[in-house]
Amino acid sequence: MNLHRRHLASLLSACLLAALPLAAFAQAFPAKPIRIVVPFPPGGSTDLLARRLGEKLATSMGQPVVVENKPGAGGTTGADHVAKSPADGYTLLMGVTGSNAIAASLYPKMPYDTLKDFTPVSQVVSAPLVLAVNSASPIKTVKDYLAAAKAKPMDYGTPGNGTSMHLTAEMFDLATGAKLTHIPYKGSAPALNDMLGGSLQSMFGDFLVLLPQIKAGKVRPIAVTSARRHPMLPEVPTLAESGVPGLEKFEASSWQGLFAPAGLPREVLAKLNAETVKALDSADIKEFFGSQGFIVGGSTPEQFRALIEAEVPKWGRVIKAANVKVD
Repeated sequence: MNLHRRHLASLLSACLLAALPLAAFAQAFPAKPIRIVVPFPPGGSTDLLARRLGEKLATSMGQPVVVENKPGAGGTTGADHVAKSPADGYTLLMGVTGSNAIAASLYPKMPYDTLKDFTPVSQVVSAPLVLAVNSASPIKTVKDYLAAAKAKPMDYGTPGNGTSMHLTAEMFDLATGAKLTHIPYKGSAPALNDMLGGSLQSMFGDFLVLLPQIKAGKVRPIAVTSARRHPMLPEVPTLAESGVPGLEKFEASSWQGLFAPAGLPREVLAKLNAETVKALDSADIKEFFGSQGFIVGGSTPEQFRALIEAEVPKWGRVIKAANVKVD
């Protein structure tokens, strides 16, 4: 009996000793600089968000937060780099709808599993897309838009095949039977220029890109794609409010959030989430992100995971139904 007790005591001691390094590591985190990988070139909205959030996290966590740009393959190059990095909290991804929801169904050979290879830390922001036309267009409502499309082929521009803008338009097509003509561009700016010039009829566009032209009176917003109206365009209805059959529950927003590799220690995840949510709740971050058209969306890891688990199959159904292929 005494021997049995001594054996159990030895096992318990071994387990406690094994747990000490992890506990000490979590308590000391962060003990060195943190990297936030942005899967796009410098200068875009994702890069801007990562740098402002990184500045805030560096101040509160007492360690430098370095933004590293790893563009390529629609954001999957940078995402793959993070997925294969050590799960220690020092390498994070500013992931987006494309890299961490759409790509799972869009690319036939993915280098990572969207749901299994990441630890969601917190959603950072979301933003609706805007269905818009040139302000000289007679189209003023979604019903006008659909009537015009049925009378004569209607085209729309996006930054390219497989983007959230393209897939949102395809979802609109599937819901309404509009059968619009997709014109893919190499970015939002050239599409917007063509719409302003009159050679493109409409856009399912990025809120941030369209907002200056909306304010200047050159672009007319017809509807936003989110479930609620946007606070910066309170007079613009949602697609769900349009009164068009099939759009009653329409919702599509682009989002961005922080991810770590799978297997992140629970204590480190809790620290990263708490610091991120605190940063996003600060007045200066809310004001800055809000001025860019973003809706700040700090969340728990569980809430963020639930969003992704809903988004992956949603976009997968659209991709399959519309037979979307990347170039």
